[in-house]
Amino acid sequence: MVIQYKCPDCGADMAFNAKSGTLSCESCGKTLPVIEYNEPTDETVEDFESFETQTSAGTFGEGEATQYQCNNCGAVLITDKDTTATTCSFCGAAMILGDRLSGQMAPAKVIPFSINKEDAVQAFRKWCKNGLLTPKGFATAERIKNVTGIYVPFWLYDLNGQGEAHADCTHVHTYEANDYIYTETKHYDVYRKVDLNYNKVPVDASEKMDDTLMDKLEPFHYDNLKDFNTPYLAGYLAEKYNYTDAELFPRVKDRINGYVGDYIRSTIHGYSSTFIRNEWTDVKQRNASYTLLPIWMICYDYKDSEHIFAMNGQTGKIVGKPPLSKGKIAAWIAGISGSVFLILEILTIISQGGLL
Repeated sequence: MVIQYKCPDCGADMAFNAKSGTLSCESCGKTLPVIEYNEPTDETVEDFESFETQTSAGTFGEGEATQYQCNNCGAVLITDKDTTATTCSFCGAAMILGDRLSGQMAPAKVIPFSINKEDAVQAFRKWCKNGLLTPKGFATAERIKNVTGIYVPFWLYDLNGQGEAHADCTHVHTYEANDYIYTETKHYDVYRKVDLNYNKVPVDASEKMDDTLMDKLEPFHYDNLKDFNTPYLAGYLAEKYNYTDAELFPRVKDRINGYVGDYIRSTIHGYSSTFIRNEWTDVKQRNASYTLLPIWMICYDYKDSEHIFAMNGQTGKIVGKPPLSKGKIAAWIAGISGSVFLILEILTIISQGGLL
């Protein structure tokens, strides 16, 4: 099932506009609100006169790829098994693959793009120029190879974390009396028990995405979390999840176990010393929502090598590993070494009484 949105005025393609939060015509500029609906059928199409929906699909290659036909130009598009939204390679029309967004594959929530492609490119160029240790050519050259807006599948977990800890703590007090120095040490048996709730902890569910890169894109602001509607995908790429919430739960459990332990230790303060004698934590899943989150993937070509960066399509946060300049690094180390040497020289002079 291919879903494509057409302008009711001029018939041109419409796509989701990150700035206005509406469907916008690429030709005449007409905008339409994002309308809620579930799986499109012949009956539901009649309820949305602004949209033209047709279907054509044929599966082959043992489920690894699917053939779809563009309603615009009639071209045949072959996608891999995980794609849920793309664009026609021939005419550029936005194509949403509705048959991959139904049943268990239907997302519950989505955070729409808030940053459009032009703003993403400008923000990335500015970010490149702020690199203190990046090569000069990286900061100034126009080497962006491609910029792709993609909705990445995540599970948002609601979790309950419980924990207990026993600690041996001391409070040391030193004082003088009758020309003697006394040290008083009090020992405490400290016990803590916590019951914590964590809401909407994101874990990416795509096997194609680098987990470390995706984790660093946090936080996402959930005040703009919407019920999923297919028009949000128009004009962007989208993927479906490869891992269920049950399969990814061990990963998020380890993460929250760490949070619970850190919180317990943060409540034990005001002592001279603390030794955690034993600690126990446990995390249980309360809920998990299949959610699509907006990410700009940026491929940057520098000196015959590609560097991949990711940008949070809601906040603009950029993560990735830029190339480093050996010359700048050497100069920075030399500068730091020189400063340390100068400080040591001053301290030596002061200790010898040679500086007033």
